Amino acid sequence: MKIATWNINGVKARLDTVVAWLNNAAPDVVCLQEIKSVDEGFPKGAFEDLGYTVATHGQKGFNGVAILSKCGIDEARARLPGDDSDEQARYLEADIAGDNGVVTVASIYLPNGNPIGTEKFSYKLAWMERLEAHARDRLTLEMPLVLAGDFNVIPEPMDAKNPDAWTSDALFQLESRTAWRALAALGFTDATRACYPADDVYTFWDYQAGAFQKNHGIRIDHMLLSPQAADRLAASGIDRDTRGWEKPSDHVPVWVELAI
Repeated sequence: MKIATWNINGVKARLDTVVAWLNNAAPDVVCLQEIKSVDEGFPKGAFEDLGYTVATHGQKGFNGVAILSKCGIDEARARLPGDDSDEQARYLEADIAGDNGVVTVASIYLPNGNPIGTEKFSYKLAWMERLEAHARDRLTLEMPLVLAGDFNVIPEPMDAKNPDAWTSDALFQLESRTAWRALAALGFTDATRACYPADDVYTFWDYQAGAFQKNHGIRIDHMLLSPQAADRLAASGIDRDTRGWEKPSDHVPVWVELAI
């Protein structure tokens, strides 16, 4: 089963690009972030025509996550537990049956957190605490689990072309990185780093100042695998070329292949 994640930065603005990539890459399951659409406005038909079952957790003009599956969706659950007052559409998980078992896949759009010292940064850290608590609960089920999405965290200096440029950004703060490590320490495998331990592996390039042409990128889109999923890891990759397409997202797809 090929599972991918992509922050598309607006489904309506990027629909043709996403469809072209789906036809080329042919993933079985896709986690989308920042769809910027309410559920009823999401162009399900374009994806259903390609054979995907669609689940969305949308929000007008902001945020929003979706899961597409060629294997069907047994059950989808929206919203991250732990704060009933949180109305931001940032989390959606689904149980998906493959040929050799069931995998739970989560599409995650973690808060950016900027500027530091504001309630936005506090919200980011609180959200990460909730994610860790939920992941801990899911791990007790001892089934394959994939946490996929835009985590808005640069885990290590090697995950930025110029780490010094990010020292004042919420994505690279010690608190953010510590929360990331706490989540990973539950027993997750960073699929990209498991397959590509070298530098210069990025998933995001800003639209400004020729960042992509200069490869001034950062790695903030991640796929974390539970032990049961990591045991089935066959391959991982980043489709960097999509950043050079017409009207691109500033993020690119990240994917894994699991023996499921």
